[in-house]
Amino acid sequence: MTHEGSVSRARILRRTLTPPEARLWVHLRRRALDGLKFRRQHPAGVYVLDFYCAEAMLAVEVDGESHADRFEHDARRTHWLERQGIAVVRFSAESVRVNLGAVLDIIADRARERIRS
Repeated sequence: MTHEGSVSRARILRRTLTPPEARLWVHLRRRALDGLKFRRQHPAGVYVLDFYCAEAMLAVEVDGESHADRFEHDARRTHWLERQGIAVVRFSAESVRVNLGAVLDIIADRARERIRS
């Protein structure tokens, strides 16, 4: 897939957030989390990140059941992103559903840590 293809795909995905992604987005949008600006379904190379904070160079991924058998793909993707200087933090959809407060705390802590360094 080309970068242009990932941009088009990102536009489509923005309209079709999963319920856990939508739940998390409510708390990330409009600088609601510690004043950090997040983008949703952000293209990065050939990939589309669920959420991305450019200031912290931090990608937040919400993995649903479909990721259970995609370990190798996700590992390659994470490795590529890390080579670009982008840290990746992953949460299961279930974690977002049942433990949103802890998920938000982890995201805020990781972003602050990366901005300070």
